[in-house]
Amino acid sequence: MFTANDFIPNSYSKTIENGSFQWSAPSNIALVKYWGKKTNQIPANPSVSFTLNHCKTITKLAFEKNRNSGNFSFDLLFEGKPKEDFKPKIQKFFERIESYLPFLKDYHFTIDTQNTFPHSSGIASSASGMSALAMNLMRLEKALNPEMTEEYFYQKASFLARLGSGSACRSVKGKVVVWGNQANIKGSSDEYGVEYPYRIHDNFKNYQDTILLVDKGEKQVSSTVGHDLMHNHPFAERRFAQAHENLDKLIAIFEKGNLEEFIQIVESEALTLHAMMMTSMPYFILMKPNTLEIINRIWKFRKDTQTPVCFTLDAGANVHVLYPENVKEKVLQFIKAELVGYCQNEQYICDDIGEGAIEY
Repeated sequence: MFTANDFIPNSYSKTIENGSFQWSAPSNIALVKYWGKKTNQIPANPSVSFTLNHCKTITKLAFEKNRNSGNFSFDLLFEGKPKEDFKPKIQKFFERIESYLPFLKDYHFTIDTQNTFPHSSGIASSASGMSALAMNLMRLEKALNPEMTEEYFYQKASFLARLGSGSACRSVKGKVVVWGNQANIKGSSDEYGVEYPYRIHDNFKNYQDTILLVDKGEKQVSSTVGHDLMHNHPFAERRFAQAHENLDKLIAIFEKGNLEEFIQIVESEALTLHAMMMTSMPYFILMKPNTLEIINRIWKFRKDTQTPVCFTLDAGANVHVLYPENVKEKVLQFIKAELVGYCQNEQYICDDIGEGAIEY
């Protein structure tokens, strides 16, 4: 296991004038939710997520020596066009990670990024976007220091991604990723995400996630603000303890393949996340009427057909429909027949569990 101090390099053995790298990194969907953070992007409770496969950000990083070093120098393109409103977030990210990547001011960067999912589709792109950028920056550091081990490369990439967007650390490597210190999960850390280290039953292999795009508008309360509202929340401490308990329960569930218990925890976690929002001060609701309609129809379908399908929610109105691969046809028929009418423009995205970041 590495600590933050291990990620501060002494010196580099190589020099490089210019070049480019390209990586993709996926979005992820938390099963046990992280809500509330301490200083420096440290989570108030641990979380575990499925890494997605198709919903990803592809980022090309071109770089050349910066003759006027002393400041961060970068251009940002989104889908080939300059995107000025993204730049302050990248500037802040660079400031946070400079001590870990001391070469940042030595180069001018051109960051060219695009998403495989529709822009403003209501899928958070900060996790995939920040992890894709972190992968590229680590690839440059590896070029400057070829002796770097693979383990160090991926753990530092996850560590850096976290400093851009907390959940981004879960998008670097692995099908199932744990982030946050959990006594019963070997190697788990608040500093970076780690691949879930124990046995996972075949029931969870190639698990499906169909994302129903209920509302594509901008959230009225950002996740950053929502996390901050946990500081004085009346139920915060109990919630943080509950996350630890649920993560412990999932260890046995993943091993034995108990879908009924999996569904209970996943849906309870989703509703608890939104309960925290509704009971903070100020309080807010990110679910929409159609979110509730979808949830009720999923419950009815599951009861009537005994199909192991469930929902989870991020900090927004969209619904992630989770189910094993062996009921895919049946669930997709149900989604098309009963749920797409509740989606904005009848839009939904079919995804499944993926492997993490990929270099092109």
